[in-house]
Amino acid sequence: MPKKIILDCDPGHDDAIALLLAHGSPEIELLAVTTVVGNQTLEKVTRNALSVARVAGITGVPFAAGCARPLVRTVEVAPDIHGESGLDGPVLPEPVIGLDERHAVDLIIDTIMAEEPGTVTLVPTGGLTNIAMAARKEPRIVPRVKEVVLMGGGYHVGNWSATSEFNIIIDPEAAHIVFNESWPLTMVGLDLTHQALATPEVRERIRAIDTAPARFVEELLEFFAGTYLEAQGFLHPPVHDPCAVARVIDPDVMTARRVPLDVELSGTLTLGMTVADFRSPAPEDCITQVAVDLDHERFWALIVDALERIGDPEA
Repeated sequence: MPKKIILDCDPGHDDAIALLLAHGSPEIELLAVTTVVGNQTLEKVTRNALSVARVAGITGVPFAAGCARPLVRTVEVAPDIHGESGLDGPVLPEPVIGLDERHAVDLIIDTIMAEEPGTVTLVPTGGLTNIAMAARKEPRIVPRVKEVVLMGGGYHVGNWSATSEFNIIIDPEAAHIVFNESWPLTMVGLDLTHQALATPEVRERIRAIDTAPARFVEELLEFFAGTYLEAQGFLHPPVHDPCAVARVIDPDVMTARRVPLDVELSGTLTLGMTVADFRSPAPEDCITQVAVDLDHERFWALIVDALERIGDPEA
């Protein structure tokens, strides 16, 4: 049976690829897409999500806009990585589907409550504001969620500070809530996603598909490669967010280690750090884990397969 997910995102180049992967995989039933401030303002990332839906031919899935600011802190976006639109590079088509009238937090709650307990996986690939708000507004969703598989954090490395990853540090209070709820949680952090490099060989495989969505992805990667080289020195850009979707599709695409996790809220130099306790063994009641090693070929095969299955809805 396909695995039911809610994708909570802030497109963002890698979020866009994550959305295409979720839509194109036969192993995924995409129940809803929700947006949150992050890579760019809420207005921009929401428009981007709807544009990607048109590229992929996504219909019949509710899209809803969520929180426009973090729980406590001021808005911080990432134009040096994602550009002023949040999805610079390709020409974005005008959306053809509209937004659900509900706030994203309410759509998340309604969707989880409408499905059988233990069947819905939350896949956040941006800041965790919407997920934290949903858990606080309706605590009954927490035991009903199958698991949370999030892209964020890092147990050895940061990218927005020496110790902290962007999705966590932009709303560390929300992350603290999500990491400390009683649902099973897998952190797919930078230690894993920095292995998901879009090498020249990978990009050639995507170009060879020669469909509108594949050309869209190549244009995303071309822009992303330039900003990652300039801003962070990567020769080939890492595509973070599809890794979380890939984990749901095929858990064997990566290895994970069960460890206690928490989020630092008060450190002068370590705000937003995701602290993983690797002292062995993990407690018997530990329900958190971190992704460690990626099967690079298996990961990109999932993306190529999804793009081939989507076909050419805009051609």
